Amino acid sequence: MMGKLKSKLGNGICHIYLIVLSVIAFFPLLWVLLSSVKSAGELSANPTSILPKKFTLENFTHVINDLNFIENISNSLWIAILVTIIAIVISSMAAYGIVRFFPKLGNIMSKALVTMYLFPPILLAIPYSLVMAKIGLTNTRIGLVIVYLSFSVPYAVWMLVGFFKTVPVGIEEAARVDGANKVQVFVRIVLPLVLPGIVATAIYTFINAWNEFLYALILINSQELMTVSVKLRSLQGAEILNWGDMMAASTLVVVPSVIFFMIIQNKIAGGMSDGAVK
Repeated sequence: MMGKLKSKLGNGICHIYLIVLSVIAFFPLLWVLLSSVKSAGELSANPTSILPKKFTLENFTHVINDLNFIENISNSLWIAILVTIIAIVISSMAAYGIVRFFPKLGNIMSKALVTMYLFPPILLAIPYSLVMAKIGLTNTRIGLVIVYLSFSVPYAVWMLVGFFKTVPVGIEEAARVDGANKVQVFVRIVLPLVLPGIVATAIYTFINAWNEFLYALILINSQELMTVSVKLRSLQGAEILNWGDMMAASTLVVVPSVIFFMIIQNKIAGGMSDGAVK
């Protein structure tokens, strides 16, 4: 009896603790969302209030129509989607090759690749800038895509190696006996089995490319090609900071990502747990 009571008490404390943590984590996003629908006067007069006294979309209208923020969102989407697709295609084939054909050398290679993340981004900023200027890709989206791929692909390979290790060799051998070639085995048998891992890796790659700031700031100097992270920083650096514009722009950037992440979180969790089994 006492054991059940202690168990219920422990579960209750854990639930309360998780609820408090969730409120703390979600509150800043909720405050930004509610502040984005307040008038400029209300934000200036009482910036700490939570609920708006008068609902308005004037901040969104100004950000979209006058500041052309949709153009910056399309730039970030174009870059992030292209980086994600190319990185997943390359890293999937590379990770499969490492696991099946070069297992011993592959372990060393995958660990060597991920060491790129040990270097602070600022150390690589100057070399990247010089190389992009040398080949004429400064202030271009393609140049930014190449830079993002240089550190997205190694990490994606490292992540996917763990997922491909979970695929039994016997399944592939059975498919080969049935007449499937190596390409068919990879595309029709192996990839569907590691799909949760591929989705998890793709989302991680997309979010990294979407949120990246340093290289976009250094390599892009045109307003038309500016990404959302740099555009948000430019709003903050204005002579007169318009908090309504900042809140509306932040909402346009953050909320769609959060909603998308919540929709596919089960797929990501499944992929991460599968990849942990090595």
